[in-house]
Amino acid sequence: MPTPEPDASGPSEDRATPDDLLHTSTGTDVSPEDLVLAAGRDVNPRNLAWARRKLETEGAAALEKLLP
Repeated sequence: MPTPEPDASGPSEDRATPDDLLHTSTGTDVSPEDLVLAAGRDVNPRNLAWARRKLETEGAAALEKLLP
């Protein structure tokens, strides 16, 4: 039984997702808690301090670096 050819009009597994679809910016401020959770860490004082420092130096881009 022959394998059907993929439909050229549908999405292809070998094409990359456009960059503008990968960013997750919500237009709101990023909180230290957001950054900690995006990094897969537990919300605790040590990790919140890390997130605050990262947000001070990198701004909201810190979250974009962690998320696809």
